[in-house]
Amino acid sequence: MPFEYEFLDRLSEEQTSQLMALYHNEWWTKDRKLEDVRRMLAFTDLIFALCEKSSKRLVAFTRVLTDRVYKALLFDVIVAPEHRERKLGRALMEAALNHPELKNVRHFELYCLPELIPFYEKWGFSKEVGGIHFMRRV
Repeated sequence: MPFEYEFLDRLSEEQTSQLMALYHNEWWTKDRKLEDVRRMLAFTDLIFALCEKSSKRLVAFTRVLTDRVYKALLFDVIVAPEHRERKLGRALMEAALNHPELKNVRHFELYCLPELIPFYEKWGFSKEVGGIHFMRRV
């Protein structure tokens, strides 16, 4: 029987724990702590998540920080390994990029590994950003 999914715009406490399990499987999020993630979720502008319809188990997630005019930054596009190849990443991207509160945003931005560039190019993302360099303060 194929899985059926439903969208969420907020997570229950149990789903937040499930998000932690997703995070612990990925190199870029494996060191995140539950209390920090709770705080992050509280201050995230928009959450896009997919859960199994029957169990409500979280299987895919992304979030957006935005000013709703100039910039929207997508973070943490993540799908549980056992649910990959079911177009859930695509569903998250479509939901975020077509959200009514983001319809007038001038620039959507995200970070990704080189091997994921072709995936994001499907929505018009480009690694050509006019000579801008990514910088980080630690």
